[in-house]
Amino acid sequence: MGTIKTDSLNSLLKGVATLPSLPAIALRIIQEIRKDKSSLKDLADIISYDPALTAKILRIANSAFYALPYKVDSIDRAVHILGLEALKNIALSFAIVKGLKRNLVDEFDHELFWKRSITSAVSAEMIAAKLNMKREDTFVTPLLMDIGVLVMYLVRPDDYLTVINKKRATDLHTCESEAAVFGFDHQEVGSEILKKWGLPESIFMPIAYHHDRKNCPAELKNIVDILMLSDIMSSVYHGNKSSKKFNELKQLLQDKLNMTDTEVSDFVDLIADRTVEILTSFEIDAGDMKPYSQILQDANEELGKLNLSYEQLVMELKQAKEMAEKLAVEAWEVKERLREVAIKDGLTNLYNHRHFQDIMDKEILRVERYSHVLSLIMIDIDYFKKINDNYGHPQGDIVLRAIADAFDNTIRKPDVAARYGGEEFVIILPETDIKGAVTLAERLRQIVEKLELKIGNKIVKVTISVGVTTYDPARGRKTKAEIIEAADKALYNSKKTGRNKLSIVM
Repeated sequence: MGTIKTDSLNSLLKGVATLPSLPAIALRIIQEIRKDKSSLKDLADIISYDPALTAKILRIANSAFYALPYKVDSIDRAVHILGLEALKNIALSFAIVKGLKRNLVDEFDHELFWKRSITSAVSAEMIAAKLNMKREDTFVTPLLMDIGVLVMYLVRPDDYLTVINKKRATDLHTCESEAAVFGFDHQEVGSEILKKWGLPESIFMPIAYHHDRKNCPAELKNIVDILMLSDIMSSVYHGNKSSKKFNELKQLLQDKLNMTDTEVSDFVDLIADRTVEILTSFEIDAGDMKPYSQILQDANEELGKLNLSYEQLVMELKQAKEMAEKLAVEAWEVKERLREVAIKDGLTNLYNHRHFQDIMDKEILRVERYSHVLSLIMIDIDYFKKINDNYGHPQGDIVLRAIADAFDNTIRKPDVAARYGGEEFVIILPETDIKGAVTLAERLRQIVEKLELKIGNKIVKVTISVGVTTYDPARGRKTKAEIIEAADKALYNSKKTGRNKLSIVM
């Protein structure tokens, strides 16, 4: 690398310091990765520190992507089944995407960037399995191989938009267009930034050559081949030359794996199905992504219409419109189901912790704008650990679901019940004063107290401790954290003074 080029690259990397830093949990995972001997317990502790990350990892471990014959219900079990290294890289993938994902409306399509990256990661994992070359970092390396693009844009957005426009105008490869504007390309930037973040050489070295197989060291050619194939696969689904890329990919797969046309098509379709599921785990909208065979079928149907008579064309257009409306409804329903998956707790079907936090933000704004009141109930199942210890976690899950159902069947439609974590629940009560909140909280306590839950051959009874608070902006503004803390203090008081009771902190 020449002096001028090195100086330019170093100058860009200095600008990286102005970017939001990676989440603390990502840095802790990286530190764990760098150890010669990682501790299973230490990694599980790091991941368990973030309930949302834990839930995502368990969701992906139980997805069709791994197709395990049994349920993975804990991080410790995930480590044993998937392997310590694989789990590190899955956790790191979620943490880095969370740290760098932006919900910005500008000329750079951030959503498309992560869709492409995740499609590449899924493709690489599946291609590597076909080639019997799967490694522990096969997912995370392609996920991050274009991270240089994002860094270059975030540090020098105007220059990177020039890259995009130059590429469109001249049909240059992205790397060539970047080199013309910056003096270097995203391969070099991505490799350097990942090296600076402390990721292992097995990840950042192949990224430096993923568009440059000719010049890559011999020991990297296998992984670079997989990265290049996964990049082409991503272009099939997210590029503007899908047909050309598909034919290129088909030829490469047939040469490497001796696959038939049908086998290639089925394999490319399967990647779309798996990618949509993984995108949901990363909380990214899959949009209209569908199997390539369906894309071709839709295109062929449209072309076929050109050969119809005028009368037939009118009829076909009418039917197509009806079908489009039907498909739009079905797509909306699928999107809604995926949205439900993203915001619901998988065990109890109540809202998850993240969605609870989002709703609290919105309700607090509404309360302060319209001078309403807002109440919050926090609930903990008494002595739940004993249930797990005595009967096992699967039976404990039955108790959690039964209590969650009782809450869901009792609250009003505007109320929001969520699993706060473990055996704790929260209920948001919009436009409800302390009297109304206490009435509902006491009713919930009594309903749970009367439950008779059958576990094996035994009938088990449980109780709950409840904390209640109300926020009235007219009596002084409070932050979300202060409202939650007040409910938590009330809950703690109930537990401290005997359990199976209700306490209030204003």
